[in-house]
Amino acid sequence: MRLQLQTPGDTHDFGLRLAAVLRAGDLVILTGPLGAGKTALTQGVGAGLGVEGRITSPTFVIARSHRAGEAGVPLVHVDAYRLETLDELDDLDLDTDVDAAVTVVEWGAGLAERLAESHLEIAIERRADEVREVVLHGRGGDWADRLASLELPVGAAA
Repeated sequence: MRLQLQTPGDTHDFGLRLAAVLRAGDLVILTGPLGAGKTALTQGVGAGLGVEGRITSPTFVIARSHRAGEAGVPLVHVDAYRLETLDELDDLDLDTDVDAAVTVVEWGAGLAERLAESHLEIAIERRADEVREVVLHGRGGDWADRLASLELPVGAAA
């Protein structure tokens, strides 16, 4: 699935709508350059899940856990930018949380895929005109069905 998000608000709104198809045990891997909108998308996911606490980039702490709110599913938000090996990812001991939470890993391509049997990859590129080009790839599981049911935000062009 490919779409264009016109504004940072659309990126957040897309995350909000994405949360509607996410469930405990899901792994979402985000890629894209600095400033592409990875954290904005994650903030939308957190809002959609109704998790507790403010969602900010976990760049310096590497991982943040947000307790479940109204949807009953916690969020684990990871920034793997400074991680170079699988051992460093293992040191975070994320596998203990993966089955019970939605786990979103920024900069996780090439490292985080092994945390779950299936996962959703989302690549975000920001064009010079600030439009975000977003490509979603479901890997394994029932991602194709869930993505087909995804309601796109106003202003998003597929």
